[in-house]
Amino acid sequence: MHDDVPAQLARIADALGRLAPAAAPAPDFAAARLFRHDPAAGAFIAAPDYALALDLLVGIERQKQILTANLERFAAGLPANHTLLWGVRGTGKSSLAKAAFMAVAAANPDLKLVEVDRDEVTALPGLFETLRPLPQRFVILCDDLSFEEGASAAKALKSALEGGVLGPPTNTLFVATSNRRHLMPRDHGEAKGAVAAAEDAEEEVSVSDRFGLWIGFPPMDQDAYLDAVNTYAGRFALAVPDLDRRALRWSQLRGARSGRVAWQFIRDLAGELKKPLPL
Repeated sequence: MHDDVPAQLARIADALGRLAPAAAPAPDFAAARLFRHDPAAGAFIAAPDYALALDLLVGIERQKQILTANLERFAAGLPANHTLLWGVRGTGKSSLAKAAFMAVAAANPDLKLVEVDRDEVTALPGLFETLRPLPQRFVILCDDLSFEEGASAAKALKSALEGGVLGPPTNTLFVATSNRRHLMPRDHGEAKGAVAAAEDAEEEVSVSDRFGLWIGFPPMDQDAYLDAVNTYAGRFALAVPDLDRRALRWSQLRGARSGRVAWQFIRDLAGELKKPLPL
């Protein structure tokens, strides 16, 4: 019987090996510039380049200059700040984050962007540690960030940005977009006692303080909206005689003026004129 023990142990080890989850594939960051992180699989999924050119984003010149300068410093290995783009919905926060990255990455092939889902904030400390020893430099983008899960997600983000005893990784820069400056959900505290809600609020506000750079996006006025429409129409050769009137009518039906509404109008116009658009 003793002679059978090694064989039995080998069979048990083989069976356990088959039950164990497969190891995550080594990331191939040479495959693309943009990636999507899948924390469940530990994988980095390559994505196509973002097609919207930076110069097509109008009405936010100051925001473009500030964010681009910060990304250029980071790409060059100089000090740079984690960045929060906050403000009215549809004003170009997400588009600017990706378009500015593409503009800077064109001259910096080792600069990569990794997008993370806002519901996976608790996985950020592990992600940052995975990226720490790698030679590339990574912009970590979280779109529409808010702490719907409360203080636990806020603590995870603080841990990622501060890096624990090792300090924050020097090759990662966190960029988030949000409709709210302090990242708290609108129903914050409704289902909690006053003390618990106040403690969670303090935790969540303290995270926003970890962003060294806050870039605000105010509502778009009519002139800026028409400027965006005309810029898009000129770039894509969408000529109609009553462009401004039609664009204003479109915004009135939507009840809003923003870069997103301008682009949606342009998509409708391009479809009407049977002309393709890059995205």
